[in-house]
Amino acid sequence: MDDLKESSNTNTFTVTVKLKRAALLSLVFIAVAICALLWTDSGADLSPQDASAQNRRRSSQFDLSLSTVPIAEIHSGGPRKDGIPALSNPNYLVVSKAKYLHPGDRVIGVVFGKEARAYPLRILNFHEIVNDKIGETPFAVTYCPLCDSSVVFDRRTPVGVREFGVSGLLYNSNVLMHDRGGDPESLWSQLMTTGISGAGVNKRLKTLPVEVTTWKDWSTRYPQTLVLSDETGHRRNYNSSVYQNYFQSPELMFPVNRTDHRMVAKSPILGVWVGKDSKAYPISAFSAETPQIREEIGGKSFTVKFDPVSRSLRVVDADEGVEWMYSFWFAWAAFRPETAFFEGDSPK
Repeated sequence: MDDLKESSNTNTFTVTVKLKRAALLSLVFIAVAICALLWTDSGADLSPQDASAQNRRRSSQFDLSLSTVPIAEIHSGGPRKDGIPALSNPNYLVVSKAKYLHPGDRVIGVVFGKEARAYPLRILNFHEIVNDKIGETPFAVTYCPLCDSSVVFDRRTPVGVREFGVSGLLYNSNVLMHDRGGDPESLWSQLMTTGISGAGVNKRLKTLPVEVTTWKDWSTRYPQTLVLSDETGHRRNYNSSVYQNYFQSPELMFPVNRTDHRMVAKSPILGVWVGKDSKAYPISAFSAETPQIREEIGGKSFTVKFDPVSRSLRVVDADEGVEWMYSFWFAWAAFRPETAFFEGDSPK
Protein backbone atom coordinates (compact mmCIF):
# COMPACT_ATOMS: atom_id res chain seq x y z
CA MET A 1 0.00 0.00 0.00
CA ASP A 2 2.82 2.38 0.88
CA ASP A 3 4.40 1.63 -2.48
CA LEU A 4 1.13 2.52 -4.21
CA LYS A 5 0.92 5.78 -2.28
CA GLU A 6 4.52 6.63 -3.15
CA SER A 7 3.88 5.86 -6.82
CA SER A 8 0.74 7.97 -6.77
CA ASN A 9 2.59 10.86 -5.13
CA THR A 10 5.37 10.60 -7.70
CA ASN A 11 2.90 10.64 -10.60
CA THR A 12 1.06 13.58 -9.08
CA PHE A 13 4.34 15.49 -8.69
CA THR A 14 5.32 14.73 -12.31
CA VAL A 15 1.95 15.91 -13.63
CA THR A 16 2.14 19.05 -11.49
CA VAL A 17 5.62 19.89 -12.83
CA LYS A 18 4.44 19.37 -16.41
CA LEU A 19 1.37 21.56 -15.85
CA LYS A 20 3.48 24.31 -14.31
CA ARG A 21 5.92 24.11 -17.21
CA ALA A 22 3.07 24.26 -19.73
CA ALA A 23 1.57 27.23 -17.91
CA LEU A 24 4.92 29.04 -17.90
CA LEU A 25 5.39 28.46 -21.60
CA SER A 26 1.85 29.70 -22.28
CA LEU A 27 2.65 32.90 -20.41
CA VAL A 28 5.78 33.30 -22.53
CA PHE A 29 3.75 32.91 -25.72
CA ILE A 30 1.20 35.46 -24.52
CA ALA A 31 3.91 37.94 -23.52
CA VAL A 32 5.71 37.72 -26.84
CA ALA A 33 2.43 37.90 -28.75
CA ILE A 34 1.59 41.13 -26.90
CA CYS A 35 5.06 42.47 -27.66
CA ALA A 36 4.57 41.57 -31.32
CA LEU A 37 1.48 43.76 -31.36
CA LEU A 38 3.40 46.60 -29.75
CA TRP A 39 6.31 46.18 -32.16
CA THR A 40 4.11 46.54 -35.25
CA ASP A 41 4.11 50.14 -36.48
CA SER A 42 0.85 49.86 -38.43
CA GLY A 43 -2.26 47.74 -38.01
CA ALA A 44 -1.14 44.43 -39.48
CA ASP A 45 -3.32 41.40 -38.80
CA LEU A 46 -1.30 39.35 -36.33
CA SER A 47 -3.95 36.79 -35.32
CA PRO A 48 -5.00 34.60 -38.29
CA GLN A 49 -6.98 31.47 -37.45
CA ASP A 50 -4.95 29.17 -39.60
CA ALA A 51 -1.22 29.07 -38.73
CA SER A 52 -0.27 27.49 -42.04
CA ALA A 53 -2.19 30.17 -43.92
CA GLN A 54 -0.32 32.77 -41.89
CA ASN A 55 3.01 31.22 -42.86
CA ARG A 56 2.03 31.20 -46.53
CA ARG A 57 0.96 34.85 -46.36
CA ARG A 58 4.19 35.91 -44.67
CA SER A 59 6.38 33.82 -46.98
CA SER A 60 4.61 35.07 -50.11
CA GLN A 61 6.25 38.47 -49.61
CA PHE A 62 9.51 36.86 -50.74
CA ASP A 63 10.51 34.77 -53.74
CA LEU A 64 11.10 31.32 -52.26
CA SER A 65 11.22 29.45 -55.56
CA LEU A 66 14.95 28.80 -55.08
CA SER A 67 14.84 28.40 -51.31
CA THR A 68 17.70 26.29 -50.01
CA VAL A 69 15.77 25.31 -46.87
CA PRO A 70 12.42 23.49 -46.77
CA ILE A 71 9.65 26.06 -47.07
CA ALA A 72 7.58 24.06 -44.58
CA GLU A 73 10.27 24.75 -41.98
CA ILE A 74 10.06 28.54 -42.42
CA HIS A 75 7.73 29.87 -39.74
CA SER A 76 6.12 33.20 -39.05
CA GLY A 77 7.36 34.74 -35.83
CA GLY A 78 4.21 36.87 -35.52
CA PRO A 79 5.06 40.40 -36.73
CA ARG A 80 4.82 41.15 -40.43
CA LYS A 81 7.77 42.13 -42.61
CA ASP A 82 9.51 45.09 -40.91
CA GLY A 83 6.95 44.93 -38.09
CA ILE A 84 10.06 44.71 -35.92
CA PRO A 85 11.74 47.87 -37.20
CA ALA A 86 15.46 47.65 -37.86
CA LEU A 87 17.36 50.84 -37.07
CA SER A 88 19.27 52.85 -39.66
CA ASN A 89 21.19 56.10 -39.16
CA PRO A 90 21.08 55.58 -35.37
CA ASN A 91 21.86 58.18 -32.73
CA TYR A 92 24.59 57.74 -30.13
CA LEU A 93 25.53 58.90 -26.65
CA VAL A 94 28.86 59.25 -24.91
CA VAL A 95 29.36 57.15 -21.78
CA SER A 96 28.51 59.94 -19.33
CA LYS A 97 25.16 60.59 -21.05
CA ALA A 98 24.00 56.96 -21.20
CA LYS A 99 21.94 57.23 -18.03
CA TYR A 100 19.40 54.64 -19.15
CA LEU A 101 21.95 51.82 -18.91
CA HIS A 102 22.83 49.75 -15.84
CA PRO A 103 26.32 48.31 -15.23
CA GLY A 104 25.17 44.73 -15.77
CA ASP A 105 23.25 45.39 -18.98
CA ARG A 106 24.54 43.25 -21.82
CA VAL A 107 25.80 45.00 -24.93
CA ILE A 108 27.12 43.99 -28.32
CA GLY A 109 30.44 45.74 -28.85
CA VAL A 110 32.39 46.47 -32.02
CA VAL A 111 35.70 48.19 -32.63
CA PHE A 112 36.93 49.35 -36.01
CA GLY A 113 40.24 51.18 -35.99
CA LYS A 114 40.15 53.50 -33.00
CA GLU A 115 36.36 53.77 -32.80
CA ALA A 116 34.27 51.63 -30.46
CA ARG A 117 30.48 51.38 -30.31
CA ALA A 118 28.08 49.54 -28.05
CA TYR A 119 24.59 48.26 -28.86
CA PRO A 120 22.54 47.36 -25.75
CA LEU A 121 20.47 44.21 -26.00
CA ARG A 122 17.65 45.94 -24.16
CA ILE A 123 17.21 47.98 -27.37
CA LEU A 124 17.99 45.19 -29.81
CA ASN A 125 15.25 43.09 -28.19
CA PHE A 126 12.83 45.43 -29.95
CA HIS A 127 14.75 46.08 -33.21
CA GLU A 128 17.06 43.08 -33.79
CA ILE A 129 19.12 44.84 -36.48
CA VAL A 130 21.08 48.11 -36.55
CA ASN A 131 22.43 49.23 -39.92
CA ASP A 132 25.52 51.30 -39.26
CA LYS A 133 28.81 52.52 -40.68
CA ILE A 134 32.21 53.40 -39.25
CA GLY A 135 34.66 55.00 -41.67
CA GLU A 136 34.41 53.10 -44.93
CA THR A 137 32.93 49.98 -43.33
CA PRO A 138 29.14 49.57 -43.56
CA PHE A 139 27.96 46.86 -41.20
CA ALA A 140 24.86 45.40 -39.57
CA VAL A 141 24.65 44.50 -35.89
CA THR A 142 22.15 41.65 -35.62
CA TYR A 143 20.50 39.99 -32.62
CA CYS A 144 17.89 37.23 -32.43
CA PRO A 145 16.34 37.10 -28.93
CA LEU A 146 14.93 33.60 -29.49
CA CYS A 147 18.47 32.24 -29.96
CA ASP A 148 20.30 34.90 -27.93
CA SER A 149 22.46 35.10 -31.05
CA SER A 150 24.68 38.06 -31.88
CA VAL A 151 26.46 38.43 -35.22
CA VAL A 152 27.93 41.47 -36.98
CA PHE A 153 27.93 41.43 -40.79
CA ASP A 154 29.70 43.47 -43.43
CA ARG A 155 26.92 45.07 -45.48
CA ARG A 156 29.06 44.89 -48.61
CA THR A 157 27.42 41.66 -49.71
CA PRO A 158 28.04 39.56 -52.85
CA VAL A 159 24.94 41.24 -54.36
CA GLY A 160 25.98 44.79 -53.44
CA VAL A 161 25.86 47.06 -50.39
CA ARG A 162 22.62 46.37 -48.54
CA GLU A 163 20.60 47.48 -45.57
CA PHE A 164 18.95 44.66 -43.65
CA GLY A 165 15.48 44.41 -42.17
CA VAL A 166 13.58 41.86 -40.09
CA SER A 167 11.47 39.66 -42.35
CA GLY A 168 9.16 38.36 -39.61
CA LEU A 169 10.14 34.82 -40.62
CA LEU A 170 12.18 32.22 -38.75
CA TYR A 171 14.14 29.14 -39.71
CA ASN A 172 15.28 26.85 -36.89
CA SER A 173 13.87 29.45 -34.48
CA ASN A 174 16.37 31.96 -35.88
CA VAL A 175 15.69 35.28 -37.55
CA LEU A 176 15.63 35.50 -41.33
CA MET A 177 16.82 38.93 -42.42
CA HIS A 178 15.82 40.53 -45.70
CA ASP A 179 17.92 42.94 -47.70
CA ARG A 180 16.46 46.21 -48.86
CA GLY A 181 16.94 47.18 -52.47
CA GLY A 182 17.40 43.72 -53.91
CA ASP A 183 15.37 42.66 -56.94
CA PRO A 184 14.06 40.36 -55.76
CA GLU A 185 14.80 40.86 -52.08
CA SER A 186 16.80 38.05 -50.55
CA LEU A 187 16.31 36.25 -47.26
CA TRP A 188 19.46 35.67 -45.24
CA SER A 189 19.84 33.32 -42.29
CA GLN A 190 21.66 34.96 -39.39
CA LEU A 191 23.22 31.77 -38.02
CA MET A 192 23.90 30.22 -41.43
CA THR A 193 25.46 33.58 -42.45
CA THR A 194 24.15 32.72 -45.91
CA GLY A 195 21.37 33.75 -48.26
CA ILE A 196 18.57 31.20 -48.57
CA SER A 197 16.45 32.81 -51.30
CA GLY A 198 16.39 35.54 -53.93
CA ALA A 199 19.49 37.04 -55.53
CA GLY A 200 21.57 36.18 -52.46
CA VAL A 201 20.80 32.46 -52.48
CA ASN A 202 23.85 30.39 -51.43
CA LYS A 203 25.96 33.53 -51.09
CA ARG A 204 27.93 34.09 -47.89
CA LEU A 205 27.87 37.17 -45.72
CA LYS A 206 31.19 38.24 -44.26
CA THR A 207 31.17 38.41 -40.47
CA LEU A 208 33.10 41.03 -38.52
CA PRO A 209 34.66 40.89 -35.02
CA VAL A 210 32.06 41.11 -32.26
CA GLU A 211 31.89 40.91 -28.50
CA VAL A 212 29.02 40.46 -26.05
CA THR A 213 29.70 41.63 -22.51
CA THR A 214 28.33 43.95 -19.81
CA TRP A 215 28.07 47.69 -20.18
CA LYS A 216 30.39 48.19 -17.20
CA ASP A 217 33.07 45.94 -18.68
CA TRP A 218 32.82 47.49 -22.15
CA SER A 219 32.75 51.12 -21.02
CA THR A 220 35.68 50.49 -18.66
CA ARG A 221 37.85 49.04 -21.40
CA TYR A 222 36.62 51.56 -23.99
CA PRO A 223 35.86 54.80 -22.08
CA GLN A 224 35.57 56.74 -25.35
CA THR A 225 32.98 54.38 -26.77
CA LEU A 226 29.74 55.64 -28.23
CA VAL A 227 26.59 53.79 -27.23
CA LEU A 228 23.27 53.50 -29.04
CA SER A 229 20.82 56.13 -27.81
CA ASP A 230 17.44 55.07 -26.46
CA GLU A 231 15.97 57.92 -28.50
CA THR A 232 15.39 55.67 -31.51
CA GLY A 233 12.37 57.41 -33.01
CA HIS A 234 10.15 54.50 -31.97
CA ARG A 235 7.84 54.28 -28.97
CA ARG A 236 9.19 51.31 -27.05
CA ASN A 237 9.66 50.58 -23.37
CA TYR A 238 13.36 49.73 -23.35
CA ASN A 239 13.21 49.19 -19.59
CA SER A 240 11.06 46.09 -20.03
CA SER A 241 12.52 42.60 -20.25
CA VAL A 242 10.13 40.97 -22.70
CA TYR A 243 12.06 37.71 -23.03
CA GLN A 244 12.80 37.13 -19.34
CA ASN A 245 10.35 34.22 -18.97
CA TYR A 246 11.54 32.67 -22.21
CA PHE A 247 15.16 32.78 -21.08
CA GLN A 248 14.22 31.12 -17.79
CA SER A 249 12.15 28.38 -19.41
CA PRO A 250 13.78 25.25 -20.87
CA GLU A 251 11.19 25.22 -23.66
CA LEU A 252 11.54 26.62 -27.18
CA MET A 253 8.84 28.65 -28.86
CA PHE A 254 9.55 27.48 -32.40
CA PRO A 255 10.77 24.14 -33.76
CA VAL A 256 14.29 23.26 -34.82
CA ASN A 257 15.07 20.42 -37.20
CA ARG A 258 17.62 18.74 -34.93
CA THR A 259 18.58 18.75 -31.27
CA ASP A 260 21.84 18.01 -29.48
CA HIS A 261 21.71 16.96 -25.84
CA ARG A 262 25.41 17.32 -25.10
CA MET A 263 24.54 20.57 -23.35
CA VAL A 264 21.41 22.23 -21.97
CA ALA A 265 19.52 23.83 -24.87
CA LYS A 266 19.82 27.43 -23.68
CA SER A 267 23.42 27.28 -22.52
CA PRO A 268 25.13 30.48 -23.73
CA ILE A 269 28.09 29.73 -25.97
CA LEU A 270 30.72 31.45 -28.07
CA GLY A 271 30.78 29.70 -31.44
CA VAL A 272 33.98 29.80 -33.50
CA TRP A 273 34.47 28.44 -36.98
CA VAL A 274 36.92 28.25 -39.85
CA GLY A 275 35.31 27.01 -43.04
CA LYS A 276 33.32 23.89 -42.15
CA ASP A 277 35.16 23.25 -38.87
CA SER A 278 33.55 24.68 -35.75
CA LYS A 279 33.66 24.57 -31.99
CA ALA A 280 31.41 25.82 -29.19
CA TYR A 281 32.81 27.40 -26.02
CA PRO A 282 30.26 27.41 -23.17
CA ILE A 283 30.71 30.15 -20.62
CA SER A 284 30.12 27.50 -17.96
CA ALA A 285 33.30 25.68 -19.01
CA PHE A 286 35.50 28.58 -17.87
CA SER A 287 36.54 29.79 -14.44
CA ALA A 288 38.87 32.31 -12.84
CA GLU A 289 41.50 29.57 -12.87
CA THR A 290 41.30 29.29 -16.67
CA PRO A 291 40.97 32.92 -17.81
CA GLN A 292 42.20 32.25 -21.33
CA ILE A 293 43.11 29.45 -23.72
CA ARG A 294 44.91 29.30 -27.04
CA GLU A 295 42.99 27.24 -29.59
CA GLU A 296 43.28 26.12 -33.20
CA ILE A 297 40.53 25.29 -35.70
CA GLY A 298 41.14 24.40 -39.33
CA GLY A 299 44.79 25.34 -39.02
CA LYS A 300 43.96 28.83 -37.72
CA SER A 301 44.83 30.02 -34.21
CA PHE A 302 43.05 32.33 -31.78
CA THR A 303 42.72 33.03 -28.06
CA VAL A 304 39.52 32.86 -26.03
CA LYS A 305 39.51 35.12 -22.96
CA PHE A 306 37.13 34.75 -20.04
CA ASP A 307 36.15 37.61 -17.72
CA PRO A 308 34.90 36.16 -14.41
CA VAL A 309 33.28 39.46 -13.35
CA SER A 310 31.19 40.07 -16.47
CA ARG A 311 30.89 36.31 -17.11
CA SER A 312 31.75 36.87 -20.75
CA LEU A 313 34.01 35.40 -23.42
CA ARG A 314 35.82 37.17 -26.23
CA VAL A 315 38.14 36.22 -29.07
CA VAL A 316 41.51 38.00 -29.38
CA ASP A 317 44.66 37.54 -31.46
CA ALA A 318 42.78 35.64 -34.14
CA ASP A 319 44.32 34.60 -37.46
CA GLU A 320 42.70 35.81 -40.65
CA GLY A 321 39.82 33.51 -41.50
CA VAL A 322 38.66 32.87 -37.92
CA GLU A 323 34.98 33.84 -37.46
CA TRP A 324 32.77 33.82 -34.38
CA MET A 325 29.35 34.61 -32.98
CA TYR A 326 27.37 34.19 -29.77
CA SER A 327 24.20 32.12 -29.29
CA PHE A 328 22.33 29.56 -27.28
CA TRP A 329 23.66 26.02 -27.69
CA PHE A 330 20.47 24.65 -29.27
CA ALA A 331 20.65 27.13 -32.14
CA TRP A 332 24.36 26.69 -32.80
CA ALA A 333 24.01 22.90 -32.77
CA ALA A 334 20.94 22.96 -35.04
CA PHE A 335 22.89 24.77 -37.75
CA ARG A 336 26.24 23.04 -37.07
CA PRO A 337 25.47 19.44 -36.07
CA GLU A 338 29.10 18.36 -36.48
CA THR A 339 30.39 21.01 -34.08
CA ALA A 340 32.94 20.12 -31.42
CA PHE A 341 32.67 21.72 -28.00
CA PHE A 342 35.10 22.81 -25.33
CA GLU A 343 34.59 21.13 -21.95
CA GLY A 344 37.21 22.95 -19.88
CA ASP A 345 36.35 22.96 -16.18
CA SER A 346 32.77 21.75 -16.67
CA PRO A 347 31.85 18.36 -15.25
CA LYS A 348 32.73 15.51 -17.64
